[in-house]
Amino acid sequence: MAQRQLKAPSAKLIADNGDWRVTEFVCDAGPDDRPFEERHDCVTIAAVLSGSFKYRTHAGQSLMHPGGFVLGEAGRCYECGHEHGRGDRCMAFGISPAYFDEIAYGAVGATRFSFAIPALPAAAGLMPLATRIATLNKSDVLAIEEMVVRLAFAATTVASGKTPSKIGISAGDEKRITRAMRYIEAHSSESINIDRLATIASLSKFHFLRVFARIAGVSPYRYLINTRLMRAAVEIAASRRHISAIAYETGFGDLSTFNAQFLAKFGVTPSAWRRGEG
Repeated sequence: MAQRQLKAPSAKLIADNGDWRVTEFVCDAGPDDRPFEERHDCVTIAAVLSGSFKYRTHAGQSLMHPGGFVLGEAGRCYECGHEHGRGDRCMAFGISPAYFDEIAYGAVGATRFSFAIPALPAAAGLMPLATRIATLNKSDVLAIEEMVVRLAFAATTVASGKTPSKIGISAGDEKRITRAMRYIEAHSSESINIDRLATIASLSKFHFLRVFARIAGVSPYRYLINTRLMRAAVEIAASRRHISAIAYETGFGDLSTFNAQFLAKFGVTPSAWRRGEG
């Protein structure tokens, strides 16, 4: 029986910030369809959310199942075939080659890292990171980029089999990160991205993320959320204004997220905090 023409998987862009993008791919191909061939236009780390398929690339081939991760290099061709069942759904994290080189160097000290294997199995333990990214609000670009970098860092470390390289902190780093912290505090109600913070700190984006976490003890996104929560808590206790108005004013995009974050931070709801129960 002749194989019918295979259409490309449908793609839904989740988030994009130039150096990276998150895309959901859904494929309805089956055993009667010829394998789909394509070329990676960026470094790709894709989580298999459902279905199974055979993935082939220059580094070899692997039968993919939910929880596994496809690894792809920019400019390299790959092939996906559904020999054992129909359809799959993947969440792909694409990273520009230059940005990935920076991440790989920070992770394992490699100036030009190349994946020697085609995929990572579900046992690699990276799925919690991928699913966390998928649940983030598209407007939380700072949070999404932090998680994409963490995923790329972890995937590179696991694929290489090496121990992550350590970083030292200098007095200059402390001064640079303090500038970024003050910017976050002054603009906490606004949308903030890593590009802006790294520029203020005069550091590359990946190095900024690592150094910030070492010095502040939390990621830039968590520092931003904590700053917003502290300001909201003060305003809630000091005024009788609607809590929803305070939440939006301090930078939260929706009330449910604000309530959940407030409860996690202070152990009580905003209303209970106003009643002095915190």
